[in-house]
Amino acid sequence: MLVVGFPAGAFRANCYLVAAGPGGECVVVDPGEGAEEGIERALREHELTPAAVLATHGHYDHVASAAAVADTHGVAVHIRPEDRHLLTDPLAGLGPELGAVVGTVTLPEPAAVEPLSEGPLDLAGLRIEVLHTPGHTPGSVVFGLRTEEGGRVALTGDTLFAGSVGRTDLPGGDPAALATSLRTTVLSLADDTVVLPGHGGSTTIGRERAGNPFLT
Repeated sequence: MLVVGFPAGAFRANCYLVAAGPGGECVVVDPGEGAEEGIERALREHELTPAAVLATHGHYDHVASAAAVADTHGVAVHIRPEDRHLLTDPLAGLGPELGAVVGTVTLPEPAAVEPLSEGPLDLAGLRIEVLHTPGHTPGSVVFGLRTEEGGRVALTGDTLFAGSVGRTDLPGGDPAALATSLRTTVLSLADDTVVLPGHGGSTTIGRERAGNPFLT
């Protein structure tokens, strides 16, 4: 499995391209603010063609380029219904402080939007397990994948970071829901699962289970 990731935009949100290997289809996960150039560069370098855009949640720093990328390549944006409105109304998901940073902004409606539901999603030759993890936003999800070699990968968005978890003080945030998502869903993943978060560096479930102060 091929995973290409890079941070983009003022909030340095991680965008990922995931494929079975080079020279085929891929999914683009969380194309946020300023991610288009990096995505196109990675597509050329690895000879990839997008099959879909996937959103771990609807915050601006994770979906600002979703419509542009999806429409350029003629694919759909996949997002939970609870966060669907944030694709075109980003300020609805930001508090006053972050709203002031972003400023007055609207995003175009993608030509095609598909609702994410829990369970397996088959795209680009990949079997992607969609895990609903509300708390950071009502529509937050984790994408789980297995490599051909038997390894496990989880793209956790802003639900889980290395040493931290997602904030719950923005509109739609729910600390009790996040605690439940972490306990019943995230911590049910195997310790050797590689975590690719929405911000910062990678980690593993085992490392976070042992040392993340928000999980103990």
